[in-house]
Formats: sequence, structure tokens, C-alpha cells
Amino acid sequence: MPLARSLSITSLNGLPQWEDEDLPVEDLLLFEVSWEVTNKVGGIYTVIQTKAKTTADEWGENYFLIGPYFEQNVKTQVEACEPPNPAVKKAMDTMKSQGCQVFFGRWLIEGSPYVLLFDIGSAAWNLDRWKGEFWDVSNIGIPFHDREANDAVIFGSLTAWFLKELSCQFNDKPNIIAHFHEWQAGVGLILSRSRKLPVATIFTTHATLLGRYLCAASIDFYNNLDQFDIDKEAGERQIYHRYCMERASVHCAHVFTTVSQITAVEAEHMLKRNPDVVTPNGLNIKKFSAMHEFQNLHSMYKARIQEFIRGHFYGHLDFSLEKTLFFFIAGRYEFSNKGADMFLEALSRLNFLLRVHKTDVTVVVFFIMPAKTNNFNVETLKGQAVRKQLWDTAQSVKEKFGKKLYNALLKGEIPDLNKILDRDDITIMKRAIFSTQRHCLPPVTTHNMIDDGNDPILNTIRRIGLFNNRTDRVKVIVHPEFLSSTSPLLPLDYEEFVRGCHLGVFPSYYEPWGYTPAECTVMGIPSVTTNLSGFGCFMQEHVADPAAYGIYIVDRRFRSPDESCNQLTQFLYRFCQQSCRQRIIQRNRTERLSDLLDWRYLGRYYMHARHLALSRTFPDKFEMEPCAPPKTEGFRYPRPSSVPPSPSASQHSSPHHSEGEDEDEDERYDEDEEAERDRQNIKSPFSLGALPLEKNKQHGEYRN
Repeated sequence: MPLARSLSITSLNGLPQWEDEDLPVEDLLLFEVSWEVTNKVGGIYTVIQTKAKTTADEWGENYFLIGPYFEQNVKTQVEACEPPNPAVKKAMDTMKSQGCQVFFGRWLIEGSPYVLLFDIGSAAWNLDRWKGEFWDVSNIGIPFHDREANDAVIFGSLTAWFLKELSCQFNDKPNIIAHFHEWQAGVGLILSRSRKLPVATIFTTHATLLGRYLCAASIDFYNNLDQFDIDKEAGERQIYHRYCMERASVHCAHVFTTVSQITAVEAEHMLKRNPDVVTPNGLNIKKFSAMHEFQNLHSMYKARIQEFIRGHFYGHLDFSLEKTLFFFIAGRYEFSNKGADMFLEALSRLNFLLRVHKTDVTVVVFFIMPAKTNNFNVETLKGQAVRKQLWDTAQSVKEKFGKKLYNALLKGEIPDLNKILDRDDITIMKRAIFSTQRHCLPPVTTHNMIDDGNDPILNTIRRIGLFNNRTDRVKVIVHPEFLSSTSPLLPLDYEEFVRGCHLGVFPSYYEPWGYTPAECTVMGIPSVTTNLSGFGCFMQEHVADPAAYGIYIVDRRFRSPDESCNQLTQFLYRFCQQSCRQRIIQRNRTERLSDLLDWRYLGRYYMHARHLALSRTFPDKFEMEPCAPPKTEGFRYPRPSSVPPSPSASQHSSPHHSEGEDEDEDERYDEDEEAERDRQNIKSPFSLGALPLEKNKQHGEYRN
């Protein structure tokens, strides 16, 4: 028997290092399987797309993604090519010879990974046979009317078939790692294990099926995790077969991972298995990197949003745009799971506080959540038309004024400003002013909503009375469509819009990770999250004072909803009290947290999972070096030196704090010094094996 190879988890190139060369490292092939490869459905697409470059850098030509074939996606995202690996090509040819359509190419994203796409429709004639085979190995029956589950069976059967054809060429040598994401890909994992294929398998759940359904039903989920009758709950929601597919995948995998600690707790109770590794979601920071330009980008895109506001609130623009803050919430329209219900209630309370204290700050809040609409609201379109007309009028008058002023100065005269504008100019300007008269309130929504009488956001707005009255200091705009630079209303892409806002608010109740606040962070925009989101828990673990870095974490687990809402209101109110300089300083700090979310660091948790899978699948061939797995626990970023030492001092408890406090903080603040200190701090948390082992925390123990 050959000597066992020792896997070095600290290898920098991503590929394991062996003590002997009996099996070349280059022979290892990595396959990632997901329904969202080249197919944007949800957040998993972002995970796979942003991680692709890091993984491709590690594995090179030996990294492949497996997904479903959809013609419209392939035409715009994939460049066809021949497989570079002869074993992969032979396995594909075998499947094609038996009537299955298999597409191979490069996915045109950063890293340009190879993709292997199966045409589900071309293999649908095998559905009944494959459902029977799946029943034989798992005793899970799939209803004929569940299209998504049927597609999952076809996709999984094709994946297992491909892995079988591929592994047969290696004579049972341990050459293949297969990483499956979510239950839609899980059938391939179950069939691979039942057929005893020599494949090291990993399964990642990004959110449990039952958890999402239970939270959507407004159930006190996290405080009752150990009390649910799982089978009964899944059956009542008619997802029992899907739940069984997910749970079987979890228990069949050699290594099981989740994307956050909060999802790990959920998986223990919902799926009855503790994850082996927590693999936090990262981002490709290079895409968002703007160096010191991000402050300039904020100013530029804020001005674009202000132009939209001028049109939307024409006739009611009695507030200063220079003292107006832009808040937003974005994502899938899940009223409770995404925290839109709590956000609206907090806005009502914030409006009251701002009015009582007679502040001159105005808050405009955007809800970017897609819903069913007919088209743009006529009143909203009219507002932008009026704004453009006023701009054209001003430009025309300015041009005439400029010529007269220029001619007078050429003659050495100081013009009489009362005569430089003639009667026609005055008439044109008066007509322009009259055109801005409005006999109704600015609209709350930019589109005509279908069935707006039953829309939860609009109904809540009606209940709390935020109708964009002149006296309201909080204005609400519902934009029930994803943003686009080609929109006639708000011509900005999502990234540009985020950069122009001041604060993203995501008080989610169910959020296994949460890419929206993470994207805000890497663009230097402060955000609100919760300790029920994976992102919020991650930041609590890595940053000593998240609020000082522009990450406000609402406690939604150990407080009543009313207490959490009050905490959110206080966060928003304190943010409104900040001076312009304080917001600039905070944005600098927020942007510096980008390194914590870079796949260059977080990708090694996936690396550890792959090495662990190899050592468990082929213990006589591979063994892990005796080192601690990567940790995500323990604070890494200390409180910024410019923030007063008292935890409460960085947040003003009084609405009328002294200006002296601001001056003291400004004197302490040194951007270059703080940035260099943070760069040094980021190096320590990710040196694998160097962290001390900590006492295992009980589930539910999180820092607040």
C-alpha cells in the first residue's frame, strides 16, 4: 500500500500538497454543482459567480461548474469550446451518444471557469425511470405536479451519470471532488453515494427549506427551534418530498457546510446534522474597488438621485436637498423575512422624533423590491417631465442673461440687474413656476401596483400615515422594480444607486447570509443588519465596535419585536444627527472592512472543506495535517482609536449632544493612521492553525 499523503491546509495555491508523488496533484478534478450556474435565480448565483475567480486561480484547468442548460442564458454568458480534459470529453461523448444534450464552454465572468450544462428537456423522457430509481435508493417519492422537484431529479440523475462515466476512467482512483449547492442539486449527491462512486462529496445549504417557509409564516422561529415537529410542518406546507431530498443530501455528504453560524444552528434542528465547516460568503472586492474615489462616486451618484427627488417632489420641495439623507432597502419582496415590516414601523417612529425635535434633516427612503405592476405611475412621469421643463427654461434664461452680461462687461459697464432681465424673461419664469403647482401629494409609489389594496408595504404605509406630507420629515418612495440605467425615472444601476445613498437598512428576520449589506460595506456605505443574518453575526465576531465602522446590528433574537424596533429607530435617529464630516469618516471606516469580505480570505474555508472531504472519503490515501480548522470566532478589528473609549460615547444618547464632542473626535481622527492599523489587523484572523482553540459555545450564545 502506498504511503498516505498528508494534506497541507496551509498550501497557498489551493491544491493539496502530498508527501509522495504516487498520484499527481494535477489529476484532481473539482466539480461544483448548482442549479444557479449561469442561471440567476437567487443569492447562490452571486456566491458562485464571485467565488469563481478565486477557485479558478487555485485549480486552474481542473475546475468545472455543472448546471442546467437554458438557451437564453448560454447565448449571452457562455463561450462554447472543447473540453481540455480528455476524460471529461469522453464522459460527455458517452452521454451524447445515448441522446442527452450536454453543452461545454467558458462562463464569461471573471476567472472564466469551465461550465458543463445539461439540457433538462432533452432528458425528460427518462423522468419516470429516474424517479423510480431515486425511490429505490431513498424511498422519496416526487409528486408529478411539482415541476421544480421533477427538474431536480433529471438534473441530479444526469450529474450522477456524468460522474459515473468520468470516475470509471480513473479505475477507482480518488481523482474527483464534487461540491453540491442546495437541494436542487442534491439528487446527484444521493445517487453518487448510493452507487458507491469514488467521489469526495460536499453539500452546502445556503438556507434550509423549512426555515424559510416557517419564517415567512411569521412564526417565532429562532426561539422555538427545538420544538417544531419537522415532518408535520413540512407536510402541512406540501414540501415534505423537497425537505426529504434536502435532508438526505445533508446526511449523504462526506462534508456538510453552511454559510453562517446562525444557519448552522438552524441546520442542527431542521436537518439534524451539525455542519463540519462554516463557509462565509464573500465578494470579489476588485469589482467594487474604487480606492479613494468611492467618496467622489458617492457625491456624483447622490447628485443623480437628487435630480430624481426634484422631479418626484415638485411643488412640495420645501426641504433642503443638502440636508436630505437617502436610506434604502432592497431585495426579494419578502415583507417579514426581509424586515420591511419592522423598517416601516421604525420610520414612523423616526418621523415622530424628527418632527418633535424640529430638526432640519429630511430622510427620503427607497423601497427597491420587485412586485407586480402595470407600468409607471403617470404622476411620477409627469414630475420628471416638469423638472426637465424647468431645467430647460432656466438654461434658456441663463443663456440670454449671460450674453447681456458679457456684452455689458465688454463695454466696461456694470449692468443694471433690474434691466438685464426683460419682461419676456419674467413671464417665462412665472409660467414655469405656475407649472410646478401641485394639487395632490407626491406619490408614494413610482408604478401602478397590481392589487395595491392587498400590498403589505402600501397597506402599512396607509396605516402609519407616511403619505409624503409637507410636515413629514420622513418621505417614502416605493420602487417595485429592480433599478436600471435605462429607466426613464431613475436612470441608475443598482451599484450606482447604492453608492449615492447614505444608509442601507436590512433588518431581516430570516437571512442566512445577506449580500445586500455586504455590498454596501465594500462600496463604503454604512448599513443596518441584524444578529439573525449571517452577515450580522460575522461582523459581530470580527469587529469590536461594528457601529463605529458603520455596521449597525439590531438584536432581533433576544428582544421583543417592539424593543428591536425601538433599537432600530435609535440607530436611524443617531445617524440623522451625524454631521457631514462624521458621515465621511464613517464611510472611510466602512470601506476598510472590505478586506474581511474578500474571497481571497474567505475562500480558504471552502479549501478546508475540500481537504476534509478528501481525507474522509479516502482515509488510506489522504490524511489531514493535525491543525485546527479555520475559525470565524473572536473579534479582530478593534475599536477605532479616534472613537472615545466608552462604548456609548460613539453614539450620542441625547438628541442635543455638544459640538465639542464632535471636535474632539475630529482631532483624534487620522485617516492614514487608522487605515494602516486596520490593514495590519486584517492579516491575523486568517492565518490558519494559528488561532487558539476556544471553548465550544452553546447554540444561541451570540455576542450582542
